[in-house]
Amino acid sequence: MSLHRAAVLIAAWLATCTGAAAQEFQLEDVPAAASVPIAQIKPRTVIFADQRNDKLADSSTGLIPFDDWARSRPVQQRFLSLFPSFVEPTINQQTKLKLSVYQAEARFRLPRPAAALDLSRYANVAFLEQIDPAVKHRPITAGDAVPNKDTGAAHNRPPNRRWCEDAKAICVQSRYMFEGKIPAGIQLANKLREESKKPIPDFIEFQSEMMLVTQPHFAELPSLTGLDSTVTGGLEQNIFWVNQVIQFGKLLAILQQHPTEREAAIATVYILIVVRNDVLNKQREYSKTPILRNLVPAQLLMGNSSFNSGDSLSAGLPKYARSRIKAIADMMERE
Repeated sequence: MSLHRAAVLIAAWLATCTGAAAQEFQLEDVPAAASVPIAQIKPRTVIFADQRNDKLADSSTGLIPFDDWARSRPVQQRFLSLFPSFVEPTINQQTKLKLSVYQAEARFRLPRPAAALDLSRYANVAFLEQIDPAVKHRPITAGDAVPNKDTGAAHNRPPNRRWCEDAKAICVQSRYMFEGKIPAGIQLANKLREESKKPIPDFIEFQSEMMLVTQPHFAELPSLTGLDSTVTGGLEQNIFWVNQVIQFGKLLAILQQHPTEREAAIATVYILIVVRNDVLNKQREYSKTPILRNLVPAQLLMGNSSFNSGDSLSAGLPKYARSRIKAIADMMERE
C-alpha cells in the first residue's frame, strides 16, 4: 500500500471517529426541564435540571426535605414516590424517619415518531448493564424482596401488592462497589468506630423492580411532564430496598409524540433518590475529624468531596444522574 493511500485511509477513519463522537448527546443545564420550549431543544441535546439550587433545598446539603417536596409538588410526589401513598415511615411505633430528596429531570428530542419507539426493549437487565456497567445485577423473585418478608422494611411495600409478583416485572438485586478513594476512607472510618457498631459497607446493594407503565396511566402522565401531547410509552424502575443511606429510588422515562413534528418524539426522564436524614446527621461528626472530613455523607452524595470519582455512584448523585440520563438518550437515539 502506498503512503498516500495509507494516509487517505487513516484520515477517513479519523473522520468517521470524529463523526461518531459528534453523534453523542450533550447536556445543557437549565433551571427546569419544562421551562424550555420544545421548539428550542436542539438535536442530540439533553436539557437537564436538578434541585440543588431550589428554594426548598437545604443550603448545607443541597437536598429537599421530603415533606416539603411532597407538600409543594403533589403531582411529582404522586408519580415519583415509591408508590403514591408513600409517607415518611414511623420506626419502632414512635420515631418518624425523616427523609430528604434529590431529584433530577431531563428532556431530549428523538428523530422518530413516538409510536415507532418500543420501550419494552429496555425492560431488562441488559438495559441496566448498559446505562451503568459498574453495577452488577442478578435476577430475584418476590420471595427475595426484602420488604415482602422483613417487617422492618414493610413501609417500603405498596399497600395493595407485593414487589416482583407481577408477571410483567423484572426484579433484580444489584451491587456497586465504591471506587477511587472511598473504600480506603471507609476502611479507616471502620477502624475508628466503636467495636459494638456494625462496620460501614464499602458497597451499595439494592433491590429494584422494573416494568412498563401500563396504558391506563398514559392519559395522566402529561400532568407530570407539562407537555400536552400523546404519551406512547413509559418505563419505570423502583428501587425498594437499599443496604445503606438511601431509603428508595425511582427512574421514570416517558415518551410523547412531538407536538408539532410528526417524525419526532420527546422523551422526559426523572431520577429520584430519597436518603435518610438520620445517617446524614449522625455522620456529620466526620466533619470534625480532619482525616474523615471527605467522608461526610451529604458531601459525598452531592459530589462535593475530593473522594468523589468516576461517573457512577462514587461520583455523587448529580454526576451519576447526568451520566445515566445521557446513556439512556444515546441508547434511544441509536434504536
